[in-house]
Amino acid sequence: MVSGAAPSSPLVSIDRVRAARAVADEVGVDVVVVTPGSDLRYLCGYDAHAMERLTALAVPRRGEPLLVVPRLEAPMVEASPAGALGLEVLAWDETDDPFARLADALTARLGSAPQRVAVGNRTWAEHALGIQRALPGSTLELAAPVVDRLRMVKTPAEVEELALAGAAIDRVHARMGEWLRVGRTEAEVGADIAAAILAEGHVGVDFTIVGSGPNGASPHHELSDRVVAAGDLVVVDIGGETATGYRSDCTRTYVVGGSADAETAEWYAVLQRAQEAATAAVRPGVTCEQIDAVAREVITEAGWGEQFIHRTGHGIGLDTHEAPYVVAGNDLPLEPGMAFSVEPGIYLAGRCGARIEDIVVCTDDGVRTLNEGPRELVELPG
Repeated sequence: MVSGAAPSSPLVSIDRVRAARAVADEVGVDVVVVTPGSDLRYLCGYDAHAMERLTALAVPRRGEPLLVVPRLEAPMVEASPAGALGLEVLAWDETDDPFARLADALTARLGSAPQRVAVGNRTWAEHALGIQRALPGSTLELAAPVVDRLRMVKTPAEVEELALAGAAIDRVHARMGEWLRVGRTEAEVGADIAAAILAEGHVGVDFTIVGSGPNGASPHHELSDRVVAAGDLVVVDIGGETATGYRSDCTRTYVVGGSADAETAEWYAVLQRAQEAATAAVRPGVTCEQIDAVAREVITEAGWGEQFIHRTGHGIGLDTHEAPYVVAGNDLPLEPGMAFSVEPGIYLAGRCGARIEDIVVCTDDGVRTLNEGPRELVELPG
């Protein structure tokens, strides 16, 4: 057993592992196996490095969970929040077959070899196939029906971590006039934003999208050497990771060195109404696709529906994009604690684009917005 010397975390407890076991049993999965990534960090607090050596948390539907790690990394488990959970650690040596050892341990717990094995959605193929080879009679499936069900509904402590991340990224947007100016390249602006993301309370930069002029019509535009010109609309979508692993993601649209023309002001007002309406519609029992439909209806009725080319939102937590997804066809009802973006956009190919994005949380009686700052088209001096 791992000693209790590791620091405990208010965000991680053995209850998460037990909840995963209960859901696995409910859906008939024999074992859930998650490898380095956000699922592992969520369930046990171990932020392991992904590599060719197998690290995996295995949660069988019966019997105790175990954490399989290379022996040389066992001290890192003890030093992490996982070390305070009392998990059994199966440390394997370089000459061992870790997949065989995992299979033997699971068979001993279940009384027979597991048949339905659910692996994390982002498990490396070599690890997933290694597990399957070690359990030749098993069927591999995705662990999302188990793990996403838990991760989608944030605890109050998780919501507060997301709120801190949101406030930090709001401070970056509030400083945009320091960097976003006529004559500077997107890459120059992006470098300054990235430094500010760290300075304002993040430990990592996830992305900096600075889409100026026609580049704003590409929602996931990469930074380029295009020079910002007077009168450009600029879409700035930025986010980072905090020390606890929770993420920020917020988009605002700016006009630099000028004012928007009448047509732009008209369709941007439509976008703002759509974002406001979709946010106001958030409450328990409303489905994800209904929130998407609210935003889409406002934009479509105004004649810009074909220019809204992506879903309205995505969940956020230890990943920037995670369940639930706010998109047509997803009839999942919202529950208190679900956190996700509301980010409609309008994109005019070859000309410009705009997006407004906030992170919101479904509450017992409505919605809490985790981002502040102006949502109108912000004019910056040249």
